Amino acid sequence: MHKNQDAKPPPGDILIVDDETANLKMLKELLNLEGYQVRPADHPQLAIDSALAQPAALILLDVRMPDMDGFEVCRRIRAEADTPILLLTVRGEEDDIVAGLELGADDYIIKPFSPRQLVARARAILRRAGGRPTPVELEVGDLRLVSSKREVYCGPQDEPVALTHLENRLLECLMINAGRVLTFDSIIDHVWGPAAADRDMLRQLVHRLRSKIEPDASRPAYIQTVPGLGYGLNK
Repeated sequence: MHKNQDAKPPPGDILIVDDETANLKMLKELLNLEGYQVRPADHPQLAIDSALAQPAALILLDVRMPDMDGFEVCRRIRAEADTPILLLTVRGEEDDIVAGLELGADDYIIKPFSPRQLVARARAILRRAGGRPTPVELEVGDLRLVSSKREVYCGPQDEPVALTHLENRLLECLMINAGRVLTFDSIIDHVWGPAAADRDMLRQLVHRLRSKIEPDASRPAYIQTVPGLGYGLNK
């Protein structure tokens, strides 16, 4: 793999958390070739201490580790810091993926993955983390989104509903374009970045968001599906 001379890595380094030495070495070499500084951690507690003592630009976090799994590591880091977290998961464990995203992880990638896929996913997260500022608040009908806090108020509810990073970006995208139908690919580009996700991932994300904001997720009142085209938010 050749380093992309046009891509400028952001300030900070990437913290890789994996208890397997071979995986740490492989990921470190891969990201070094792309111009990123890497900080490896082969134990969960070491990763937590490192992440809180010296904030990273991104954390690559393996879910399956002894002593303490990646979900607990994610929970403890999220309690203190908002560093972007990319989960490294295994195929066929959708419940685990949802659990990780609910705990505050920004995205996930399924093993085995190609080097190009990992780099693309990491770049997309880093680009979002350092990208344009989002509106402080958005209101459409009886939905009010406070993007900076990742909270949405639905209808007459006084208590906010907490959103994950991806859910927040999806709802922001739909609310900014309320009354319009957005194509699947345009939404993917906004939420994950170009070529960093697929329609199945988008479908799962929409399902999770609907379960949080819709009075009846089986008969959505806010987020409408336009078969073969995309999604739109009712005004």
